[in-house]
Amino acid sequence: MHREQSASAIAEELGERLKQARLNCDLTQTEVAERAGIARKTVLNAEKGSAQLENFVAILLALDLAEQLDLFLPKQPISPLQLAKLQGKKRKRASGNVKASRRICQNGNGGYSGHVSTR
Repeated sequence: MHREQSASAIAEELGERLKQARLNCDLTQTEVAERAGIARKTVLNAEKGSAQLENFVAILLALDLAEQLDLFLPKQPISPLQLAKLQGKKRKRASGNVKASRRICQNGNGGYSGHVSTR
């Protein structure tokens, strides 16, 4: 997956991967749906790249792939700068500063690269 791809293209790619994972487990859409507690049509839609997050996670659980979520989106540490700003309070909102957000998130780990910038 690349940054240049649209959200729908990435969703379709994830759907294809989900389908391949199901086939690798030799399970039908109906079997996955029963394990996940969702409708077969929901599994079908997820495999096409159209699923609510909760259903996507339910399918991963049914395929015994929940551990993949940590690889997909690792838990994000709070940067030392944000920790100092918060002074013990957990951040709940973004600042809305678009330039800073882009600079911070470009390193791919939610803004914390392990060192403190002096800018």
